[in-house]
Amino acid sequence: MGMTRLLNSLCAWNTGGFAETLRSEILGLESGVLPLDKAVDRGGFIDDSAVEATVLDVIDDEDSIQANVGIFFTEIVACCGCGDEPMPENVYCEIQVKINKLTAATEFRVHKY
Repeated sequence: MGMTRLLNSLCAWNTGGFAETLRSEILGLESGVLPLDKAVDRGGFIDDSAVEATVLDVIDDEDSIQANVGIFFTEIVACCGCGDEPMPENVYCEIQVKINKLTAATEFRVHKY
């Protein structure tokens, strides 16, 4: 998988549509791009087919746009002693999204809660 670039979000920077554009681009990312595996504690599988995102705040750094985004997703946990069915568990984390202002190259860093 190559470098993730959130070009639409960079183009929408300093407009009233930035937060919705960023949210939309995050929701449109291919499976596995967001590092959601770093937000789980139970060793389950990540179901990122129904991710929800909310832009919480944004900081304008000299070289980058840094947004904190709340992410809801599901972790599928194998059950131990309570039957054979895997158990879905709702998970929340916050991800710092850092977009380079020149290239739109984007980094993601998870903050668990």
